[in-house]
Amino acid sequence: MLDPGHNPNNRDHTAEISRHVDIGTDEKECDTTGTATDAGYSEASFTLDVARHARALLEARGATVKFTQDGDRAFGPCVDERARIGNSAHADAVVSVHADGAPAGDRGFHVILPKSVRGGDADTSKIAAPSRRLGERVRGEFMDATHSEPADYIGDGSGLNVRGDLGGLNLSTVPKVFIECGNMRDSKDAAELTDPKWRERAALGIAQGITDFLNG
Repeated sequence: MLDPGHNPNNRDHTAEISRHVDIGTDEKECDTTGTATDAGYSEASFTLDVARHARALLEARGATVKFTQDGDRAFGPCVDERARIGNSAHADAVVSVHADGAPAGDRGFHVILPKSVRGGDADTSKIAAPSRRLGERVRGEFMDATHSEPADYIGDGSGLNVRGDLGGLNLSTVPKVFIECGNMRDSKDAAELTDPKWRERAALGIAQGITDFLNG
């Protein structure tokens, strides 16, 4: 399962995406519009392009690949529905593709892993360990494919960040990670994120990380 973050149409449905949904341990906004480069290239456009390239690579290897959205919805889906889509598909692995909106000068990528949380409909106790394995493989292959460095502004610089406040992770019952492929608000990262050839390499890193995980 590939989960392209946000949706290009979210900007036209701000009321719908601003409503809160239950993420088990808290409530969060259904979705957001995501970030963008200073020149206006949106995160939602980036995530769809990278995810589509990754899908083609994975399908060529014999994988069955499903999307949470393919730019074909009016907005969303909401974060809780994104989790349910992966759960209902009994996905072997889910990667949610994003790009960050940190301050200019902050550079690099990072992979977000689910914290072990329990509350309401959230229980990641069984997926925290396999999700870490998935995240470690995606991190390694993404670095190799893109020559990007782990983020210099998140955690300990390992490129891995554990969070318990994301509904897409909290409500997942299958191994799942997020990848923030770079910082759209930094000019150097933005130059890469807006380069079609670089996005193809990003997709290769994600696809190879998933392949490594599935092959054990």
